[in-house]
Amino acid sequence: MLKPQQPYKGLLLSVKLHPYVVFLPVEQKDKILSAIFGSKAGVDVLRFSLKQGIAKNIYQKDLVKSLNYSNKTIIANLQTLTKLGVLTECMEKNEKEGRIIWVKTYQLTDLGKWFALLLAEEKELTEQEKSEILQSLFRTYVKLVKDLAEELNINKKNLEEIFKQEMKSTPQN
Repeated sequence: MLKPQQPYKGLLLSVKLHPYVVFLPVEQKDKILSAIFGSKAGVDVLRFSLKQGIAKNIYQKDLVKSLNYSNKTIIANLQTLTKLGVLTECMEKNEKEGRIIWVKTYQLTDLGKWFALLLAEEKELTEQEKSEILQSLFRTYVKLVKDLAEELNINKKNLEEIFKQEMKSTPQN
């Protein structure tokens, strides 16, 4: 008789899976997920950022030009995503026709980048972006594991030994 997990293991071997991991602030988890996935506009803002490069500034005027939403909808989504920590808002100083103009810009936070990656195709990312994302994800994960180990009174040396063993081991096919 088959064990319940066996069909799943077979699926894992036959289908290429993407390792999606997103760390969410506990107190805002539902709001963040709803803001992004409860509205096509939120998803489209993330897709826009992927297309232009996740490290580049996002400008409201570019979103209005590129996406099929009203200025009001774009502004509302930018404000919500900023409030929830998916985007950061900055001011950029520009000179236009001899005048100084301040323009609001937005950038993905680490949390925002992880959500954008849920939507990304691997081929859309540069090797450098993949490397930076993996390192950021690993650092965050290690910190969370360390904090949990302290909370559970687990000796960090045991975790360090597991890490060393896994880094030495060869992948199993």
